[in-house]
Formats: sequence, structure tokens, C-alpha cells
Amino acid sequence: MMGNDGDDDAPLLLDAKAKRMRDLLSSFYAPNPSMPSHSHTDSSIHSSPDDINSSSFDPNHYMNILVNNSNLEGLLKRHVDMAAEIKNLDTDLQMLVYENYNKFISATDTIKRMKSNILGMEGNMEYLLDKSRSDSVNTSLFEKREHIEKLHRTCNLLRKVQFIYDLPDRLGKCIKSEAYADAVRFYTGAMPIFKAYGDSSFHDCKRASDEAIAIIVKNLEGKLFSDSEPIQVRAEAALLLKQLNFPVENLKAKLLERLEHSLKDSQLNPEEIKNASPSAHEVAIREFAEAIRSFRVIFPDSETQLVEIAKDLITRDFVITEEYVTTRICAADLLGVLRVIWNESLLMDEILQEEAVSNHFLEGAKAAVKLYVESAFSQLLLDISDCLLKVLKRDETEEHSLPVARDASTKLALQGGRNLLLEVCKILDDDSGIVDKLREPIIDWVQEGLQDFFRKLEDQFQSFSGKNNSSATQIHGLTEAAAFAGLVLVLAQLSAFIEQTAIPKINEELAVSFSAGSDRGYEYGPAFIPGDISRKFRSAGEKFLQQYINIRTQRISLLQKKRFATPKWIKHKEPREVHMFVDLFLQELKVIGNEVKQVLPQDTRKHRRSNASSASSKSNSFREEKLLLRSNTQRARSQLLETHLAKLFKQKVEIFTKVEYTQESVVTTIVKLCLKSLQEFVRLQTFNRSGFQQIQLDIQFLRTPLREIVEDEAAMDFLLDEVIVAATERCLDPIPLEAPILDKLIQAKLAKSSDQNTSPSS
Repeated sequence: MMGNDGDDDAPLLLDAKAKRMRDLLSSFYAPNPSMPSHSHTDSSIHSSPDDINSSSFDPNHYMNILVNNSNLEGLLKRHVDMAAEIKNLDTDLQMLVYENYNKFISATDTIKRMKSNILGMEGNMEYLLDKSRSDSVNTSLFEKREHIEKLHRTCNLLRKVQFIYDLPDRLGKCIKSEAYADAVRFYTGAMPIFKAYGDSSFHDCKRASDEAIAIIVKNLEGKLFSDSEPIQVRAEAALLLKQLNFPVENLKAKLLERLEHSLKDSQLNPEEIKNASPSAHEVAIREFAEAIRSFRVIFPDSETQLVEIAKDLITRDFVITEEYVTTRICAADLLGVLRVIWNESLLMDEILQEEAVSNHFLEGAKAAVKLYVESAFSQLLLDISDCLLKVLKRDETEEHSLPVARDASTKLALQGGRNLLLEVCKILDDDSGIVDKLREPIIDWVQEGLQDFFRKLEDQFQSFSGKNNSSATQIHGLTEAAAFAGLVLVLAQLSAFIEQTAIPKINEELAVSFSAGSDRGYEYGPAFIPGDISRKFRSAGEKFLQQYINIRTQRISLLQKKRFATPKWIKHKEPREVHMFVDLFLQELKVIGNEVKQVLPQDTRKHRRSNASSASSKSNSFREEKLLLRSNTQRARSQLLETHLAKLFKQKVEIFTKVEYTQESVVTTIVKLCLKSLQEFVRLQTFNRSGFQQIQLDIQFLRTPLREIVEDEAAMDFLLDEVIVAATERCLDPIPLEAPILDKLIQAKLAKSSDQNTSPSS
């Protein structure tokens, strides 16, 4: 039953909801909200306490009825419906408020418009009333007004005629008071009358006025060309001349010519900039800038000509700057000059109100900085070349010695390059805005300059070494052969230093300060390639070192050639002493040793010895004993066979190894080559017994001093033995000297050498 009652109450609830909405709308739109409508009053009279929409609603009574008539499910449903109804009512109420607010705003705007339209209506009505009265007055006074206007026109005409007759006097007074503007105004005002009646009625007035105007024009020209006059006065003079139809363009050309001529008085002097602040040039530029400012005011249409004059000023400054850059200046000096020119360009841009001059400055600064970098590298190359060429001078002063040349050139190659990079860094670090747009090009110029510098330096080394000619002696002459050999040795050491030390350190400097940014495309790669330069100098150093060895070896070969060409070995006399060739040979080796000690470092490693050193010594001593014990030809022939057999079984000795940049390596290589050359000269001769014994004596004497010179004793002993073997092969009767005789002759030579060494000191 209770369930059916809940279903029957649903339509009643819907009707109550609709009725409630109607009541709300009716109460909102009622003419007097304080008084309810009749329908609402009637409904409230007949409403019961359980009507939730009536004013007599009793919540307790309503809840009792609802609890008695509904089950739990009905109560829950009624709760949900009531919550939804409350939400809907709130939404409807908000919509009503919004809609009526918009209507209220629209009504307010309408009232304002109506009020503004009504305000002017009263004044218009009064104006119409007055207008109707003024028309009647105008009609009555029309004839008198026409007469008065006719009389006024006649009076004006008489005044103009009087003005024409008084014009010459007026112009004269203006000339005296320098009121040229009034004079021009009077004259231009009278020009229409003069054009019409100047040849008839007003001929005399026109002639007198023209004479006065000629004086005024002359005075205005003087003011225009006067530098002492203020800008406004000169500009006013030009304007007045234009009003008089004077050919101002001719005056403009003359003033431009004077302006260009004044540039000669403002010539840039870089040395003065360093010593004076502000310099005379800067003062002159300020005066020139004021002249341009005045000219621009006087001739506003002269912008193009003034820009070209300003550009010409900047161009002249950079011509002087480029000449200054080719001298030995530092980065601070260059920046000082650029800063002055930069300030000039900014001043001109400010006056001319455009950036044409500063853009022109950037072009000139780009050329000047590039020339500075190129000149710096050229000067460094020249310094290194001059330092090396001092070696060729014949005097033995300390200034031209090999160690000085080596130290100075290596210092220039490394420290000179680093100082150059440091100077360019000062340009990059400048914060005045001068080189802001040149940073990337400067980095490229430095890298390209380094690459080109080292290539030119390597070419210069090749030129100094005489590689482009047939031989060094043809270039420098035999008298300078020793100095030339020292130069080649310094070139070898310097090339090794550049390859091993200078290039890696300079490359580190580049990585720190000259790696950020570049104008070069990615496809072109870096401008400076240290690996390529290192390979060039490594190859050049090895060639120079070998060239030095060849020069010294060839000189000793000439001595050997003379030694073997002079006597007839087949008729040689019995040896009495060690031949003087040995002295000359040792003397040359001493010179070479002193030379390499001045240039090359010592080998800090332990001296290398051939593995066959002990075996070779034993073999040599055994063979010498054999040679001394046998005294007849038969035994000598047998001994020759034994020597060949010993060579077959003797451990192999490495004769020629790679030359290193050390004193020991170079001297040892020269000794080896000389002994090999000696062996070849011996093979070309035929000896008798005495000749063979002379060779034996000379070689035996050489063993002791050569051991003190060379680092590879085994190879040296081997080559000396080879000379003896070659002499044995080419001897008709190879009987050696006996040991006592050999020792006696050697001791005599040593005593004689000792006496010669001590005699100068005594």
C-alpha cells in the first residue's frame, strides 16, 4: 500500500514544482515586488501547512505526513528529488539575475544617449530664432556694406602703391640694420607688381630695389662663407638666397670644395695619438664635424655628398694606418689608432643620422687588422732569417756564434710566435666595440697566418741550405764553406725544435684563444694543420742534418783524394812517421766536434755499443798478432786468407744507423762515412810493401783518438780493419810492420804532437 501511495504522489509533486516556478516568475516581474499578486494571495489563503511552496508551510507537519505515507524507499527517493529540485532552482535563479542585469545595462545606455541628444536642442532652437532676425538686418544694410568694401579695396590699392614707392628706402634701412629677412620679404612681396609694371609705371622703383637687393645678396654670400658666423645665421643666409632665386648650387659646390680641402689639415698622425690626448687630429676632426653639421643645416639636401666626404676622411685615415701597421707596432698602438677612427665614424653617423660611415669603418678596420696580422708574421719570419744569416759572417764574435744563433732562432720560433698570438689576443679582448664583428675573421687570419708562416719558414730554410742550386759551395763559395756548414747544422736543430716543441705549444695556445668561431666553411676544415707542418719540418730537419754530414764528409774526402793522388804507392818509401794526412783528418774531426757541441745536445742515454764489440776486439787482436808474427810473403798470403775467413764467421756489425740530433750520433756517422770513403780510395790504388806499411801505421795511430770521438767503437774498429784488409788485397807484398817498430813510430808521433801543443803556451 505504501508503495502505491508513493507512485500516486509523483504527479502531484510535479504540479507543485511547476506551480512554484510560476509563482517565482510572477513575483519577480510583478509591478510592485512588495505586494504579492492576487493569484499568489489566493493560493496562499487556500494553502495547507504541508504545502512547501506556501508561506504557511510547517516543516514538522510536512515531515510527519511524509513519514506516515511513505516507506523508506519513498523517503530516499523524495530526498534525491528534493536535492535535484533545489539545484535546479538555484540555476534558474542565477539565469534570471544575469538576464535582467544585461537588460538593466542596456536601459542605462539608452537613457544616457537620450539625455545627450536632448541637451543641444534648446540652443539650436534659440539660434534659429536669432537667425531669422539677422537676415532682415543684413538685407537693410546691404547697399552701405558694398560701398564700404569698395572704399576699403581702393585704400588697400593705394597702400600697395605707396609701398612700392617706399620700397627702395625700406631696403636701404634693412641693409643698415642687417635685417635681411625683412628686406627679402619686402622684395619678394613686390615681385608680382614689378613683373607686371616694372618696365613702365614703377621702372625707377624696380631699378633702385634691384640695386639694393644686389648689395643684400653680396652680404648674404659673405655670411654664408664666413666660418665665424653662427650656424643659424649661415643657414638663414642660404635660405634667403634661395628665396631670391640665387643659384645656391654654385655656392654649395664651393663650400663642399672648402670642406674637402679642410681634410688636409686633419691628417692622422699615429705617433701623436700615443703621446697626446686629445691629439691635434682629434681636435681638427671635431671642428670638421661641426662644419659638416653646419653644412647639413644650411643644405639639407646634401646628405649624399656629406656621406662621401666622411667616407673619404675614414679612407684617408686607414691609408695612413696601413702604412703605420707595416712598421713594428704593438696591438695597443693599433687599437689606439682604430679607437680614434672609430670615434670619428660614430660622430659622423650621429651628425648624418645613418650608419654608412661606421659600416665603411668596419671595411677599413678589417683590412688594417688583417694587414697587422700578416705584417707581424712577416716581421717574425724576417727576424728569424736575419738571426740565421748572421752565422755566415766571417768574424768570430760572440754575436755571430752558433750557440747565439741557435738560441736566438729557437726563442724567436717559439716565444716570438706566442708573443704574436698574445698581441692578437689583446685585439680580441678589446671591449670598446671596435672589433666585435671581426672576431671570427681575426681567428681565421691568425690560423691562416700561422700555416703560411711555417710554410714560408720551411721554404726559407731550404733556400738557405742551397737546395735550389747544384751545391752549397756554388752559392756561398769555398771560403764560406765552414760557416755554411754551421748554418745547415743550426737549420737542422731548429727544424727539430719547431717540430717537437714549438708547434705543439703554439697549437695549445690556438686551442685556448683562437678556436671559438670561424668564418671558414665546415667543408674547408681548419686553417692551421699542425700535423702537416710537423711532417714538413721533420723531413726538412733530417735532410739538413744529412746535408751537414755530407758537407763535412765531402771536405774530408777532398783531403783523402789529395792524399792518395800525390805519391806513387807502387814506389812508396819505407814509412818514417805517421803521415800528415792523419793530422788533417783529426783536425777536421775536432772542428766538427766543436761545431756540433755548440749546436746539438749530448746523448743522455748510455752510449750504444755493438753486440759484437768484444768479439771484434778479440778478433782484431788475434789478427794483429798473426800479422806481426808472419814475416814472409807466403805467410802474408796465408794471413789474407785467414782474414777473409774471419770476416765470414765474425758476428755481423751494424755500420750505418739512423742519424739522431745528438753530438755523438752526428760525429760517429761522419767518421764512419770517412772511413768507408778511405777504404774505397785504398781499393783504387796498388801498394808496395812500404805503401802498405804506411797505411797500417796511419790506421793504427787513428784507433786511439777515434775511440775517444765515436760512440760505436765496434763499428769503427770494423771499418778500420776493412781499410787494412783493402790495402792487403791491393798490396803486392803485404808484409806488415813489426809490433815494436809500429809502437815506436806511434810513440814518436805522440811525443811530437805533445811538443807542438805545449810550445805555444811556453
